[in-house]
Amino acid sequence: MLKKEEVLLIIYFVAIIFFLATFVVIFFIAFQRRKNKFLLERLEAQQKFQEELANSRLEIQEQTFKNIAWELHDNVGQLLSVANIQLNMLIDAPDHEIREQILETKDVIVATVDEVRSLSKTLNTEVVLNNGLIRSVQEELARFNRLNFLHADLLLEGEQADIKNEDEIIIFRILQEFFSNVIKHAKANKLFVHLYYKPDALEIKAEDNGIGFDIDKASNNSGLYNMRSRADLLGAEFQLASEVGKGTQLKLTYPYPDD
Repeated sequence: MLKKEEVLLIIYFVAIIFFLATFVVIFFIAFQRRKNKFLLERLEAQQKFQEELANSRLEIQEQTFKNIAWELHDNVGQLLSVANIQLNMLIDAPDHEIREQILETKDVIVATVDEVRSLSKTLNTEVVLNNGLIRSVQEELARFNRLNFLHADLLLEGEQADIKNEDEIIIFRILQEFFSNVIKHAKANKLFVHLYYKPDALEIKAEDNGIGFDIDKASNNSGLYNMRSRADLLGAEFQLASEVGKGTQLKLTYPYPDD
């Protein structure tokens, strides 16, 4: 028969083995739960990103159509009205004045054709997908200048880095939201945008010289919330500063992804 000490020793080893087995099982279960939670959070983040990307594309399309409506009314419509007036004047004009009037009308029609061509490019709602961030911003600012909304300038600095097109779309939508607020509310006559491609991040600054506003009172503004949430989705640092009478400044720092 086994001695009492041997029995106790066996019980002791069995207890240790049981404890280790229990620990391993608990550790494995906890590890699987954390792994599943991580995978679920990653999946949710990817789904949220795709939803935000789709929303950004739709909003860019909506803004594009608004831009077309403005240009049809303010530019093309007025040019065609001038051409119509000049053609009416030709009906009663003496023969020696007709040639001069025809040349003036031709110039107006040529300008109208140029505007229509510009609009046909704008109709491409995948403008960011095809043109990239820089050219999209350039065309947006050029439109502001062309329509005399305000005077807009763009400064590019640094060596341009490759950025995923999906991220560029969301970055552009953040800027477009800011531009829209400037045009609608700021009463500004100057807009300045600075794209600085640093070695590890793209730093974007945009500022106007408008009337500004109280940031604290606008904390629940949907446009401000959308810009901030989209920046968070990109892992970008977002800052918006404004003061009544001193304009508004946006700063967005987008770190380049590791992959």
